[in-house]
Amino acid sequence: MTVRTRLEAELSLRVTAPGRLALSVAVANSAKADSEELTVRTAGGQNPPVDAPAELPHGTRVHVLDLPYDEVHIRYRAERVSGDSEPEALTDADQITYTRPSRYCPSDRMIGLALEHFGQISEKRDQVREIVRYVGDRLAYIPGTSRPTDSALETLLAGEGVCRDFAHLCVTYCRSLDIPARFAAVYAPGLSPMDFHAVFEAAIDGHWYVFDATRLAPRQTLTRIATGRDAADTAFLSTLGCEIELLRSSATATTAADLPEDDGTALIALA
Repeated sequence: MTVRTRLEAELSLRVTAPGRLALSVAVANSAKADSEELTVRTAGGQNPPVDAPAELPHGTRVHVLDLPYDEVHIRYRAERVSGDSEPEALTDADQITYTRPSRYCPSDRMIGLALEHFGQISEKRDQVREIVRYVGDRLAYIPGTSRPTDSALETLLAGEGVCRDFAHLCVTYCRSLDIPARFAAVYAPGLSPMDFHAVFEAAIDGHWYVFDATRLAPRQTLTRIATGRDAADTAFLSTLGCEIELLRSSATATTAADLPEDDGTALIALA
């Protein structure tokens, strides 16, 4: 299956203390974008320079912008042609990094719960599929309920959340069972309402595959933006000395073809 995807992100913000800002909206791995453009303009007509992005693990690209006092409008546009992707191999570094607890995924505190619900399942791939099913059934997806300080444990107790919360809980359960799992920010054609989206990847039989307990968009057409231990590693904006007020943000992803069916059970690699 080959699909052309058009991607766009727009951000408007007010800079109340000038300085540097980390922006993560570009497609991971520049070679995967057939064309892309990032523009930054201030209300006063300035065009702050856009330097080459910093390269982070797993192809994540972060642009560092030096912003003045002003309202700033940022626009990113890209097109890519995607097809079936080969799964990325699990490395020793991955095994170490993505089985450890992290800020939003306190897997060391949820081992008992993970063993109670999934410990009787012998195959890792079946454990991951059951985790995805359980989290999808256990949590209510409620747009606008994101609490940025909530870990997977608070999400489980609340019984509701948004995509990042679903992904954090799945990652936490996987790591509690010694299954390497990582968080990914993506563009997601078919998502409604359209926005940046969060999913997770789990290592099965030595390779990484993508899963989404929200079931809101087909995994075959997802486009990776950033990858990390949890949302702390993949924020689309991070201040590096400046102070800002986010006024508006939007993300759009569309395809030129009908969206594929995804029953959630197949092993699919994230592009």
